[in-house]
Amino acid sequence: MLAQLTATSASPKMLKAAHMLVLLPKREKLPPDLPHRELLAAVIRRRGIKADELLITPVAANVADGSLVVWAMLDFSKAKFAVQTQVRKALQILLSEHPANIAIVVQGGEAQRQQAAELALYSAWVNGAPLPLHKKETDQHKPLQKIALYGFADKKIFDELRAQAGGNLLCRTLTMLPPNELTPGLYRKRIRDLAKQQGWQVKEFDLKALRKMGAGAFVAVAQGSHDEDAAIVHLRYRHVKAKQTIALVGKGICFDTGGHNLKPARYMHGMHEDMNGSAVALGILLSATQQKLPVNIDCWLSLAQNHISPRAYKQNDIVKALNGTTIEIMHTDAEGRMVLADTLTLASREKPDMLIDFATLTGSMVVALGARYSGVLGNRDELLQQAVQAGRQSGERLCAFPMDEDYEPALDSKVADIKQCALDGEADHILAARFLKRFLENDVPWLHVDLSASRCEGGLGSIASDVTGFGVGWGMQMLKGR
Repeated sequence: MLAQLTATSASPKMLKAAHMLVLLPKREKLPPDLPHRELLAAVIRRRGIKADELLITPVAANVADGSLVVWAMLDFSKAKFAVQTQVRKALQILLSEHPANIAIVVQGGEAQRQQAAELALYSAWVNGAPLPLHKKETDQHKPLQKIALYGFADKKIFDELRAQAGGNLLCRTLTMLPPNELTPGLYRKRIRDLAKQQGWQVKEFDLKALRKMGAGAFVAVAQGSHDEDAAIVHLRYRHVKAKQTIALVGKGICFDTGGHNLKPARYMHGMHEDMNGSAVALGILLSATQQKLPVNIDCWLSLAQNHISPRAYKQNDIVKALNGTTIEIMHTDAEGRMVLADTLTLASREKPDMLIDFATLTGSMVVALGARYSGVLGNRDELLQQAVQAGRQSGERLCAFPMDEDYEPALDSKVADIKQCALDGEADHILAARFLKRFLENDVPWLHVDLSASRCEGGLGSIASDVTGFGVGWGMQMLKGR
C-alpha cells in the first residue's frame, strides 16, 4: 500500500510537522521563506560550511519541539540518477525513523518545484511501503501512511508516478519472497490473482502442453524439478487507442541450484532472486495498466526452477527447441537462456512491434558493469540508442554492448546446430545474446536487458533497498517513448 498524498501550493515558512523534508534549487544563499531558516543558518555557521554545500550532503536538525527537519539543495543540471540519489539520501534520514506521516516542502520556480516533488514523492512511495520481512511483529517497520506536499498543488500530475512506484514495489516484493513462498506453482497463482484484479487475459502453457508443442529447451530445464509446476505464462493488456504492440519477456527461475553443475554455497545463496526478470516485466505491465497507457502489451513469463535430480538435464545432452534448433548442452547453470529461447520464439511469432526481454542472465555482465548499471544488447542500432537515452531519462542507466557476427563461432557445435554456451566464459553476456537471437522469428525489433543492477548493496538511484526493481522505470520510459 502506497502512502496517501495531499498537496497544496503554499510553502509556509513556519510549518509544524514531526518529519519534514525541504528541497530547494541550487543557489548561493538561503531564501528568506525557507522553512526553519534560522535553525539551518545556525547549523551552517556551527559547521563552518557554505549554503551551497547542501548540494553535496543534506543537513538534518531537530526543532525545539523535537521535530526532525532535513534540508537538501538540488542541481537540476546534473544527471537524473545523481539528483535521484541526493533526494533518496535526504529522505532516508527521515524514513529511518519509520514515521507514519511526512511533510515535503519544494521551492524554486514552477518547473523546479514539480521536478523536486516528483523525485521526493517517488522515493517516498517506493521506500516508505512495506517489503517482505519474516521477523517478529515488534521488529517490523510500520509503513509510511501519509505524505503532505507543500509548494505544488496539482496531484493528478503524480498519478503516473504513483503507478510506476506500484510497479517497482511489485517487482521488489516478488523478488524478495523466499523460494518456498514463490515456487512456479505459487507464482502462477499470484499471477492469476493479479490478472483477475487488473483485467488481463491470461494463458498458461504447462509442461504437458510445452512437451506436446516441442518446446524442448524450456522442458530440459524444468524436467529436473519434482513438482511439474513450471510453465510459460502469457498475459495480455489491450487499449482501444493503441497503435503498437510491445512484447515483454521475463526470465522467472524461482530458484537456481545450477543443476548438475552445482553452484557452491556462496553463489547459490540469493538464487531465489533469479526470477527478477519476470518480476520486472510484471512491474511494467502493472504500471502501464494503472496508467492506462495507450499501447498493447503481451507479457511472457518463463517460470521454472533449475534443480538437480536424476531427471535433470546434463552436459552433452542434445535438445530440440520450439523453433527446431538443436542445442548441445555445455553447462547446466546456463539455464536462463534455455527457458528464454522457447519463450522468445512464442513471443516473436505474434509479430509485436518491439520485443524486450529481461533476465538476470550472466555473471559476466556483473563483472563488466558491477551493480550500478545493467547491460543491453539488441538487433537494431536505433533501438539501442533509444534504450541508453531512456536510461538517462529514467535514472536506470544502461550500457550498450556489441553483438557482432564474429562472436558466433564460439557457439559452433560439431554435434548440434548451436552450443548453449562456451565453457571458458569469455564475453558470456554477448554470447548469451547471440544465442537468444537464434530463437527470434519474423525479424522482430528486439532488446535484451541483462539485469546486473537488479541488486545493489546500499540501494541505487531512488531506491534504498538492496533489491532495486531496476528496469520498471526504464521500461515505462521506453513504452512512453513509443
